[in-house]
Parts: sequence; structure tokens; C-alpha cells
Amino acid sequence: MCGQAERQKFDRRSFLVAGIAAGATTGALVTPAAAQTAAPGGQPDEATVNQIIQDWPESATEAAKAMIEKYGQPQEATPSRLIWFDNGPWLRTTVYKEEIPHDFPMPHKDVLEQVVPYGVAPDMFDELANYDGSVIVERTKGEIMARCDKEAANLLAINLANDILQGNKSVEEARQAYADAMQAMMQGNPPENTQKLVFDVPRDYAGDPGEAIMDVAEQQ
Repeated sequence: MCGQAERQKFDRRSFLVAGIAAGATTGALVTPAAAQTAAPGGQPDEATVNQIIQDWPESATEAAKAMIEKYGQPQEATPSRLIWFDNGPWLRTTVYKEEIPHDFPMPHKDVLEQVVPYGVAPDMFDELANYDGSVIVERTKGEIMARCDKEAANLLAINLANDILQGNKSVEEARQAYADAMQAMMQGNPPENTQKLVFDVPRDYAGDPGEAIMDVAEQQ
């Protein structure tokens, strides 16, 4: 069990993918396609990231700029996404070029995905799916992710998901609380649960590798 946990405690920053093409050092134009070329140990620079997002949809561009302003340049950049690791309360943050239409609690485009470690019992998956289709659980990895267009909305979504999982709110209560909080935020009175995670988030392995039902030795 300890070995398994240690394997999960990898240095996420070891996955940095450069956004600086080889030509960047000579002053050559860095295209979005070239931004996928890694300079070992490197990180996408401001010019590369700006060029990548220049033709993104407005919602994606706004989300990218907000994350850059708050967390600095992403550790990974491709033509379709920007990724930060271990930023603020999150295991990772991803801004996507692709917009996903989402009508709860009002029409918007999901472009910003943020992840926390959290083990969820399988019998609670339906509860979370009924609460918000953009709150997604990965049982094996032990993660919950929220997708929306703003970080405040993702914080709210995760906080209310925790309320459901802890038995503090029903699905219906959480959905109404989400709508009420968003309304308050739009009126300039953001509740605490839109500004930070209001529960203790484990920083170690929260995954569920499942149960083996085959004997590997017998297959050899």
C-alpha cells in the first residue's frame, strides 16, 4: 500500500512540456504546431502562449488570461490546451480551446477544468452526476474535476459536491445552493464557497485501484 501511494506521489512538474520551438532561440516565429516541440526542462514562454490562444474562442481566451494572471505561464501548452500543475488548491488546471455547451445553472461554455484529489465511493457517482454533469469523478485515480468557464464556479461546484458526499446536502439542495451562489456572485456578493475550497483536501493518493478477479500467475 505504501509503495502504491509513493508511486502516485510523482512530481507533476516532471511532466513539463515546452512551448518553445527550436527556432525561438533564433528569433524565428513560433507557430502553435511548433509549440508542442519540447525543449528539455523548458516551459512555454509568454509569446508562445499568446500566439496559441490568439485564435481561440472568446470564453477560452478569457479563461486562459485569467489563469495566467493568477498562476503565471502554464507548464504545458499545445494548440488545443494549456495546463498548470499543483497551482493553488488544484492538482492541475486545464484551459481548453474547445467549448462545451452547458446550461446549468444558466447557458455558458465549459472551457476551464480543475482537479482535486478525492476518493468517491461508487454508489455516490449517480448523486454527483445528477447534481452537475460537469462534475466528473475518476475512481481509479481518486480525483474529482469540475468544468466551467470561471474558477469561482469550479470552486463552488467542488465545495457543493463535497457537501453531497458528506451528507450535508441533497442533490436538489446542492443544485439550488449553486444557483443561489452564482446569483449572489453576479450581484457582487460572492459567497465564501466561490472563493476557496472550504474543506480539507487530501494531498496524497486517493485512488481506488479496484479488485483483481484474475490470477496473473495462472495466465502465464
